[in-house]
Amino acid sequence: MRSGSHKRHIAKTITWRLVGTLDTMFLAWIISGNPIVGLQVGFAEVITKMTLYYIHERVWFKVNLSKGGKILESRKRHIAKAVTWRFFGTIDTMILAWFISGNPVVGMKIGLAEVATKMILYYLHERVWYKTNFGLSEREKK
Repeated sequence: MRSGSHKRHIAKTITWRLVGTLDTMFLAWIISGNPIVGLQVGFAEVITKMTLYYIHERVWFKVNLSKGGKILESRKRHIAKAVTWRFFGTIDTMILAWFISGNPVVGMKIGLAEVATKMILYYLHERVWYKTNFGLSEREKK
């Protein structure tokens, strides 16, 4: 099993937040029609999303989805992580976008648009990190 370190999870948190924030800013701008709303939503979610993402990574690190003694590690695990993360991420975005825009419909539209874009981006992010040894001990790299 690849155990991963806090250093690795922090690095994944930062890289994902960069990708996620840029996507959110763009979608919020397009949907609200206001680039300032896009910037405000994107910046507001940096702290909430980084905190939620780090907690999500730590929970998944501790989850043992073994099948016949073999840990479910690759694509199926990444898809499951993408679905659970997207659920929490979407709720967070909807609430933030609603309060910032003042319109619950705009918040819902931004959150729903993110479901598609973020699921694809998150899956690709997970695949890149799965192939990266950053933050793993020498024993875990083998």
